[in-house]
Amino acid sequence: MWKAAFTELVATTCLLFTLTASIVACLDSHEADPKLLVPFTVFVIAFLFLMVTVPLSGGHMSPVFTFIAALKGIISPARAFTYILAQCVGSITGFLLLLSVMNHETAKKYSLGGCTIDGDGSTSGISPGRALILEFCCTFVVLFVGVTIAFDKRRSKELGLSMVCGVVAGAMAVAVFVSITVTGKAGYAGVGLNPARCLGPSLLLGGSLWDGHWIFWIGPCFACAIYYGFTKGLPKEGLVSEDEERDFINLVAPSLCCSGPRCRTQPHGKIYGNCETMNN
Repeated sequence: MWKAAFTELVATTCLLFTLTASIVACLDSHEADPKLLVPFTVFVIAFLFLMVTVPLSGGHMSPVFTFIAALKGIISPARAFTYILAQCVGSITGFLLLLSVMNHETAKKYSLGGCTIDGDGSTSGISPGRALILEFCCTFVVLFVGVTIAFDKRRSKELGLSMVCGVVAGAMAVAVFVSITVTGKAGYAGVGLNPARCLGPSLLLGGSLWDGHWIFWIGPCFACAIYYGFTKGLPKEGLVSEDEERDFINLVAPSLCCSGPRCRTQPHGKIYGNCETMNN
C-alpha cells in the first residue's frame, strides 16, 4: 500500500506539473481560439499517465477516483485515505516546482493554472453556484462514461488496458471541453475534476483561489455519492463489477441493524449456511 501511495504521490506531481504547464502554454499561444487545444492536451497527457500508473497503483491521481473506488469497495478506506493524502502532497509539490520555473507574469495572469471561477472586466468569471453545478455534472459524466467501464471486469478485459485508459481520458477531455466552452468566460478556468489539482494553487496563492476552493471538493464528492447510488440500479446482467466485499453499503449495513436474522454471504452476495440470530 505504501509503495502504491508513493507511486500516486510521484504520478500526481508529474501529472499536474506537465498538464498545467501544457494548458498554460495552450492558453498563452497565439491561436485564434486556444481553448480548443486544451481538451486535446488533457486527453493525450491523461492517457499517457493512466497507461503507466493503472498497473502500478490503479492510476487514480485524483481524490475523485479514489473516493468512488472506496465507496464501491475496490479499495479499503485506509488505502483511500493514504492515496488522497499522497495526491494532495503531490499537488503541492508539483505546483511548487511549477512556480519555481514559470514566468512570474504568466503565473500571475493564469493564477498558476489554478481552479478559478471569479473575475472582473475582460476576465470575468462565473458565480460559485454555476461552478458548483458544472463540477457536479462534468464529474458525473466522467464517472458514468469512464468509471463504469473501468470497474467492469468483463468489459475491461475485452477492451484491454489501452482502450479503457483511452475511454477515461476521453471522458475527461469531453468534460473539460464542455465546461470551458459553455460559459464563454475568460475568468473561468474550467471544470476541475480533481480537487487535488485545485489544492496546490489555492494554498500557494490564496485569495480568490482559496475562497472558491470548496466548490472543487463538494461538487465532485456529491457527484461520486449520486453516481454510487445510481450504480445500485444498473442492470446486473450486462455488468460484471469488481469485487465489492468492502462496498460502503455492505460495510455499514450490519451496524445499522440491531435485531433480526443475519446471514453470512459470499463476496458476490450469495447466501450460504444458516442465518444466525444476533444476541443483542
